[in-house]
Amino acid sequence: MVQFTLPKNSKVKKGKAWNPPPAGAEEGRWREYRIYRFDPETGENPHLDTYWVDMNECGPMVLDALLWIKNTIDPTLTFRRSCREGVCGSCSMNIAGTNTLACTMHADDAKGAIPVYPLPHLKVIKDLVPDMTEFYAQHRSIEPWLKTDTPTPPKEWRQSHEDRQKLDGLYECILCACCSTACPSYWWNGDRYLGPAVLLQAERWVEDSRDERTGERLDELEDPFRLYRCHTILNCTKACPKGLNPAAAIASLKRKMVERSE
Repeated sequence: MVQFTLPKNSKVKKGKAWNPPPAGAEEGRWREYRIYRFDPETGENPHLDTYWVDMNECGPMVLDALLWIKNTIDPTLTFRRSCREGVCGSCSMNIAGTNTLACTMHADDAKGAIPVYPLPHLKVIKDLVPDMTEFYAQHRSIEPWLKTDTPTPPKEWRQSHEDRQKLDGLYECILCACCSTACPSYWWNGDRYLGPAVLLQAERWVEDSRDERTGERLDELEDPFRLYRCHTILNCTKACPKGLNPAAAIASLKRKMVERSE
């Protein structure tokens, strides 16, 4: 019988319980958070620490709770955040079993204790901070900028309203990686498969009427792994906190591949 062993120091253990509510506390005032903690410098296993958040002193979003914990209870808690408006994608993490943005997820959308983990299947730098190096390198590999051969116009590259509308549902991607890290194909082949987020970005530039290197862009995607590891599982579409549809973008790229070969 085959036996699989987890890497050393990878098993998540029970951690410390912080600031339990006082006896006789008002019902519904305190909310329990179970947060993944990991510090590679200690050499210890990751663990889940339990925190109780006073909702009378805290905003309604999960990010508000994390900031309250960091400012009030445990300043060593580490996570990324910036805009607090669902625009920058910095605070993407796995909350209550779903990849999402901490700044846009309401605490009331989760029942009971709220587990908070870093995005799955990425190396963890510390606590809730994943290593996005490979993800950003893959994004850069598709050359996400306008590529033209004609002389640059004196003002701007013009585009019709109809052509501009074709970019709706593509340009709004904030590269939070919620979709890619929810994709089993990306878990298995993350070093070669570009993943839903990057492929959605690739479709954005292929679809742009101002770009003049469509053939070159499709050539770069013509590979058994870079594009075709997508098996239409649709986890990406379900996970996207911006309501985008990476699966449809990938299907559009595949269709363009077929059409140009006919």
